[in-house]
Amino acid sequence: MSNSSSGRGKFIVGAIIAIVIGGAAIVAISSSGSKSDTATGAVSEFSDITVTGDALPAFDSVSTAIDTAIGMPAPVISGKGFTGTSITTEGTGTPMLVVFLAHWCPHCQREVPLLVQWEKDGKTPTGIDVIAVATGTDPANPNYPPSEWLAREQFPALWPVIADSKDKAAANAFGLSGYPYFVLVDAQGNVFKRASGEVAMDDLTAMINQMIGV
Repeated sequence: MSNSSSGRGKFIVGAIIAIVIGGAAIVAISSSGSKSDTATGAVSEFSDITVTGDALPAFDSVSTAIDTAIGMPAPVISGKGFTGTSITTEGTGTPMLVVFLAHWCPHCQREVPLLVQWEKDGKTPTGIDVIAVATGTDPANPNYPPSEWLAREQFPALWPVIADSKDKAAANAFGLSGYPYFVLVDAQGNVFKRASGEVAMDDLTAMINQMIGV
C-alpha cells in the first residue's frame, strides 16, 4: 500500500511539473510571437495623408505647352515615414524638391542610386530641402516593400521619405502622372517646375540652380 501511494504521489508531482513547464513554454512562445508582431508592425508601407491647399492639375509630360501648375501654390502634404515619424512638406522659406517614387518602377530603381550618389558626391545644391514620397505601393508588384528597397539604397539615411496612402493622396495632390516624378517648390511655396521620368543629375542640378538663382 505504501509503495502504491508513493508511486501515485510521484506521478501527481510529475504531472504538475509537466503542466507548469508546458505553461511556461506557451507563455514564452506567446511572448516571442508578441515581440515579433510588434517588430513587424513597427514598419508601415502606408500612412494617412493630410493635404492642405488645392491639388495641382495633372502633369502632362508629353505636351509642349507651358505647365499650368507653374506659379501655383503647392499643396502641403503631411504624413508619416515608414517607422511612424511625422513628415511634412510645409515650407519654412526654403526651396524644396519633392520626389515621388514607386518600388516597382524600373525608372525609379535606376534613378534612386543616382540621387544617392548625387548627394554623397556633394553635388546637391545647398539651400534646398529634399523630401521623397513612396507612392503607388502594391504588395502584388515587384520589389516590395518600398521601405526595404529604399533602405538598401541608403536613401532614408539622406532624406526623409513619406509613405503615401493606399489611394495615393499625396501623389494625386501634386498631379502625378508618371514615375519618377519631380516637383520643385520655391521659397514662397509655389511650383517652379515639374518633371517626370528619368532625369540626369546635371539637369536636375541646373533646374534647382535656376530656381534658387545660382
